[in-house]
Parts: sequence; structure tokens; C-alpha cells
Amino acid sequence: MEYDNFRAMNSDILLAAEGLGANQGFEMSRSFIEASERRFTRFSQTSELALINQAAGSWMAVSPEMFDLLETALACYRATDGLFDPTILPDLEQAGYTKSMDELRISGAEPQSNLRPRAGRMTFGDIKLRRSDLSILLPAGMRIDLGGIAKGWIAEQAARRLADFSPNCAVSAGGDMFLIGTPSGMENWEVGLEDPRQPSQDLLVLQVEDGAVATSSVVKRVWQQGGSARHHLIDPRTGEPANTPWLSVTVQAPSAATAEVFAKAFLIGGPECARVLMEKNPQVTYIAVDGNSQIWVPENGECIRLKIES
Repeated sequence: MEYDNFRAMNSDILLAAEGLGANQGFEMSRSFIEASERRFTRFSQTSELALINQAAGSWMAVSPEMFDLLETALACYRATDGLFDPTILPDLEQAGYTKSMDELRISGAEPQSNLRPRAGRMTFGDIKLRRSDLSILLPAGMRIDLGGIAKGWIAEQAARRLADFSPNCAVSAGGDMFLIGTPSGMENWEVGLEDPRQPSQDLLVLQVEDGAVATSSVVKRVWQQGGSARHHLIDPRTGEPANTPWLSVTVQAPSAATAEVFAKAFLIGGPECARVLMEKNPQVTYIAVDGNSQIWVPENGECIRLKIES
């Protein structure tokens, strides 16, 4: 297995592939990731996402890539009963997430003001998509952030491009992975389940077939704002960083965007919401880690603590 590491999307990116075409595949996948970051970032006033936010209230033709991601995002909004909602951008900014995480960790966050009241606020279900001419309409005043779901979508698309050069390959982007084939001599991919409190240690090693794995955590993207600890997982029901009994959730799903979205939804909603959402979405499954590094998994419609043999 050959590897390529670099930094993009405020995340550590790892490309893995076997075969003589690995290096050529790395080059193409890396170029795709970097171009996609420029398209989907909210931290550039010239990105396609920024132009969409600026055009709210009017129909706007978008790229096929953007339309595909917005269609996926709308399906995920509905599948998670609104626990995934890209319209939380004003809440992210209110919490101080106004610049890239790399910058935020260095300089911290300033207090924000003038946030609109939540009562009557629009949701992502209010956007309109028109496939005939790849156009979208955000209601006037709406602004969206596609950071997490874009990262998952990009990881999968990059892996599919890498697969043109290698039958066994994977892309990992800051906790979002898409795996294709199986490493030579192995029955499955091995993916470590990180201890959120001690990232250098794994709680267990997952045996994963090809598909997507995504982990969301409340202890990774954190910062200080006015003496208070803040994190990036906004609960759209409150507009505040989520208050959850879990520190991280890892999800396996057929697509990376789905895995990314449900990892966040399960983490924000906690055990009861996870139970309800899994009944409606049997294609996903999860592993949660609480503040005591205990592991929780779904079983027979309930969330149970996993006992690990020592």
C-alpha cells in the first residue's frame, strides 16, 4: 500500500492505494480535493458557496458538483428529521466560528452579537432545487454552511477517482473515510476507533468492508469564546453547541456524505434520537463513545454499552 499525506479543508488528508498507478491517482485525487475545497468553503468570498449565499432570494445556476451536494444535503436534512440543517451558519458565527479552524485555534474567538431570534427562522427544507437547469433558490436572508457534508462528499468522490488507478484504495479526510476494495492479503480494512480523550490510543479496531466510515466529535474542533469552551456541532433546535452525553460517534454507511451527516445527527441527538433515526434509516449503524471512554452500540432497537474482553 502506498500513501500520500497533505493538509486540506482544515483536516489531515490521507490517500492510500495499491498498484503501479497509485502515484498518478494521488495526483488526480489531490487536485480534485483542493479544487473542491475552493468551491465549497465558506471562508472565501469568491467560493461558489459564498456566491450562493450572496444571491439568496434569487434563482442561481450552479455547478453540477454543487447541485449534487445540495440534493444530497436536502435528502439528509429530511432523513435526520432536521438534526442536520446547513442553515445553522448564523449560529456557528454567533459561537465564534467566523474563520477557519486552523486560524481559530491560534487567535481564539470574539463574542458576536445581533443574532436573529430562532422563532420563525427558516430551515433547509425551505430551499428550492430545479434540476432542469441546475438552479437553486435560497430564501432571502438564508445563509448555509456545507462544511461537514462537503468533506464527506469530497472524500468519496476523491476515492472514486483514485479507484480508476487502483482497485484497492481509500481516502480519509479528517475522520471521513471512503474505502474501495480490500487491501491485499486482508479480508477487511482495519479502522481504529479513537479514544476521544486520548487520541493517540484506540479503544478497538473495526473490521470494515468497502463503503464509508465517518466520525464526529465534540472534542476536536473546539475553541474559547469569552472564557467559555465552544465546539462546532450546533444543535439546530437550540442554536447552541450541542449538549450531548457522547464525546464521539462513528457511523458506517453506504455513502460518505450519509455517514458524515448521521455521525453528527446521532451525536447531537443522543441515544433516543439515534434509536428513532435508525428505525427510519436501517442502512446506517453507529458506535458512540461517552465521557468515560465507554462504548455504546445499537442492539434490538436499544443503545447498549459494549463490554470489551480484555
